[in-house]
Amino acid sequence: MKSFTKTYAKKSAALLLTAALALAVPVSSGISYSGIAQAASSQTTAVTLTYPTKSITLSLDKRESIQNKLKMSEKVQVVYASGNKAIARVNQEGVVIPVKQGSTNILIQVVTPGYKGQLKLPVTVTKGASKAKAVYATKKVSVSGRTFSVKTVTLPKGTPVTAGLANHRVGAVKSLSSIAGAYNASAAINGTYFEAYGGIPDPYGMIISDGIIEHIGNTGTTIGFKWDGSAIMDTLRVRVRGTVKAADDRAQSWYVYFVNRTPTKGKTSAVMYTPKRGANVGFSYGTAITVRKGIVNKVAPNTNAAIPSDGYVLVFTGKEEDMLAARFKKGSYVDYSISYYNEDNKDINWSNVHTAIGAGPRLVKDGKLAVNPAAEGFSSSKILTDGGARSGIAIKKDGTIVLATVPGATIKQWGNIMLKLGAYQAMNMDGGASSGMVANGNTVTSPGRLISNGLVFGSSLKW
Repeated sequence: MKSFTKTYAKKSAALLLTAALALAVPVSSGISYSGIAQAASSQTTAVTLTYPTKSITLSLDKRESIQNKLKMSEKVQVVYASGNKAIARVNQEGVVIPVKQGSTNILIQVVTPGYKGQLKLPVTVTKGASKAKAVYATKKVSVSGRTFSVKTVTLPKGTPVTAGLANHRVGAVKSLSSIAGAYNASAAINGTYFEAYGGIPDPYGMIISDGIIEHIGNTGTTIGFKWDGSAIMDTLRVRVRGTVKAADDRAQSWYVYFVNRTPTKGKTSAVMYTPKRGANVGFSYGTAITVRKGIVNKVAPNTNAAIPSDGYVLVFTGKEEDMLAARFKKGSYVDYSISYYNEDNKDINWSNVHTAIGAGPRLVKDGKLAVNPAAEGFSSSKILTDGGARSGIAIKKDGTIVLATVPGATIKQWGNIMLKLGAYQAMNMDGGASSGMVANGNTVTSPGRLISNGLVFGSSLKW
């Protein structure tokens, strides 16, 4: 869908830039590296960190969000570290990810200047307990006087799920079957649109993986999977804003409007790169700010910066390089917050979502046909009027998830097909040559190209 993706990218960039520059809008929800806190005196203030349990027992098919439950006596920034990454990893948002059975500790440490405190949380990883099974079927569905052969995979509410990324990173491609195999998935479907016609295969839509925003696509519709096992769907939009403060200096603001995306050389951009991007940012222009454990570790112009496993890299180009990069000095303290809102600019709470893929357009909302691709920023006839191979995902009223593919359907027909499949909420995924699905280890709809990302499900996922 070449013409669509170009338009999508332009609209996404414009929306992101508008959101990023709207600095007067307060952050009222979302994952947060808490705002910069200053001690009342020159003495170091002790911070008490508490968790609801003295230890965590985590089965191989579950992840645990420490940050969502951690209590602090002061509003400070903390960093997380695993005592044994071969047993369990922990990311910068405090999500513990099991690797194999055994025991280790997660160390939580305060890094806000003027404060101190830490908590060691024992973690035991046990055998997976999920019994969820994928049920594959081919169904004949009649709409608009035509009968369509629809392939479906039905998954019970709470089936383990994560974002499937080619080579486990953003900006690569592999076959859908290879992605499913790498995650040991029993079911998989292709995900968001991506650059499939040359250059770095960056995605276009929203991606959340293990509770971290791994790509921002502020248009279309997004499906999210929550820690309680339920799924939600909305026109998710995201703002990322932060503060930076050198010693004995005032705090200054900063922002980005892309995550893990290659900026156009010579153009203005502000981009964050997380470890899911790979070893390096992948280019050598602009000014790169390397942040480790909340502290600026390096400021380097025109460098293919290495991305630290315990931090991130900020790259500013064009006018943002002149305006923002100068605010960062080696040794400066950095934090940031993420706010979530919808296309109507209303706050929505997605801080409890661990996995999300954005594409669109929306097909079904609250049990009714809800097809309006133009309103979501789509302009290609391949989406607006033409028929084509489609992939989609639905949430039934009881929380059951349905993955589906169909050949030769218009978007409106696709929405009506989803209604007949029992969808309460439903959305379209990337289609055409990208349309693909895996059921019980077998590729039942084979994409005509390598793909960038998808959703993978199964009781024995390798996170």
